[in-house]
Amino acid sequence: MKKKLLITLGILFALLTASVAGIAVTNMNAPKHPSDYKIGIPYSDALQSNKPMLAVFYVDWCGYCLRFMPKFNILSKLYGNKYNFVMVNVEGSKENRKLAEKVGIGGFPTVYILDPKYDNKVLLSNSIYQDLGKFRVELDRYSRIRALLDKK
Repeated sequence: MKKKLLITLGILFALLTASVAGIAVTNMNAPKHPSDYKIGIPYSDALQSNKPMLAVFYVDWCGYCLRFMPKFNILSKLYGNKYNFVMVNVEGSKENRKLAEKVGIGGFPTVYILDPKYDNKVLLSNSIYQDLGKFRVELDRYSRIRALLDKK
């Protein structure tokens, strides 16, 4: 009985150790900063396009920004034909700081739909971008509105 218990505990310990080691290795390869994600195109290129842009304003020290990037990546794959995706590291350059000031960034991450064609900007609240379903509803809604504007 003791022998079976010791063997069982040994196997459980080995599995637990292997699992923790696997998690540690996986996390070593995970992006450590939002800027490690390379999603979309530069802001200047998006301005020249006919499509609206979904712009995320972030800083590399922001944990919320890092957690948001996988969702932003998923959205870029789903909506890349309708929107240009833009990442703006507010601390990345003087131009980015000026842009963030012009747009009115108050916290991180901040997500806007920016539409240069119609000189329009829509701030998406964090309650929307925390939920991928709600986020998609807003992107679809804006696409419908823009299609109506394009028909005029």
